[in-house]
Amino acid sequence: MKFNSFEEIISWKKAKELSFMIYKAIQNCRDYSFRDQIQRATLSIMNNIAEGFERKGNKEFKQFLFIAKGSCAELRSMIHLALDLNYIKKDLYRELLNRSLVISRMLSALITTL
Repeated sequence: MKFNSFEEIISWKKAKELSFMIYKAIQNCRDYSFRDQIQRATLSIMNNIAEGFERKGNKEFKQFLFIAKGSCAELRSMIHLALDLNYIKKDLYRELLNRSLVISRMLSALITTL
């Protein structure tokens, strides 16, 4: 698998879409510490994919993909809490959770490929 830029990586594209969804979902949340943490987690996924790719070495890229995968788990944890705190509705919860799981699996596959 050869990429010319991180923008070509499907898991990065999906992480970017998920970040947009998270931002939209909690834009009116007045729990500022929660909002800040969930935004940081979602941004960390796409940004670690990008940063790792730009390091131009598979070993470092892999390390950053593991960090992105960890951020994906953190995001899922925050999505569960968002539902429990009634910050998001059940249907959006399922959609966000599913998308984060897909990205996590994609990251695992990319790590294995490297």
